[in-house]
Amino acid sequence: MEPISTEITRQIVLDTETTGMNMVGVHYEGHRIIEIGAVEVVNRRLTGRHFHVYIKPDRLVDPDAYAVHGISDEFLADKPTFAEIADDFYQFIDGAELVIHNASFDVGFMDHEFRMLRSDYPKVESFCTITDSLLMARKMFPGKRNSLDALCTRLDIDNSRRTLHGALLDAEILAEVYLTMTGGQTSLSFSVDGETQTQARGAEIQRIVRAESALKIVYASDEEVEAHESRLDLIAKKGGSCLWRTPVDGETVN
Repeated sequence: MEPISTEITRQIVLDTETTGMNMVGVHYEGHRIIEIGAVEVVNRRLTGRHFHVYIKPDRLVDPDAYAVHGISDEFLADKPTFAEIADDFYQFIDGAELVIHNASFDVGFMDHEFRMLRSDYPKVESFCTITDSLLMARKMFPGKRNSLDALCTRLDIDNSRRTLHGALLDAEILAEVYLTMTGGQTSLSFSVDGETQTQARGAEIQRIVRAESALKIVYASDEEVEAHESRLDLIAKKGGSCLWRTPVDGETVN
């Protein structure tokens, strides 16, 4: 019997919002991160610890991006720069498994921001493990839409507050989606360490508790049983024997 693992698994479910993206070429070139939202999950349990910050870029927000997240240039004018929050952000994610929906997008921006601070800054993948929940969803639900909204609908997760994209809210919703996709048995309540934060933020996401589903057993009718036996009689008559009436391991066929 294998010993029960006592290893602590620390995951950070993360999302970013940006000034926009390039449709051709490197998607992050010339653009900046303007919001980071991340929640901590330890041993499949939300701890209540989170990292959330708005960031002042050195450029304007593209109109198309503003239509998605609603974060304006005026709102960002007095926010800290990435350089001012980089150390705190690094310390929060260092050594964790990052769970990100469409990870190449966010990680590309994160690497770009860190490299702008220092050209030899290590890539995020060198100090974090990266799990792309979008790739996971595509394997689980091939041929279907696997956006965060589509997954919420498919998995019965309430995302009614997601009228606009927001990094922290999206990270919290993604945490629920990811935990549901990877086992079903999830602990979505916060641990004791995060009890204070939970009380302050408890109304931000509405949880749907799904009732346990049960398989409905449908028995054959008398007419169906009679038709089945007639078919077996015909098979036995033509073939000399019938596999479905052959005793197995000493069983008696009635």
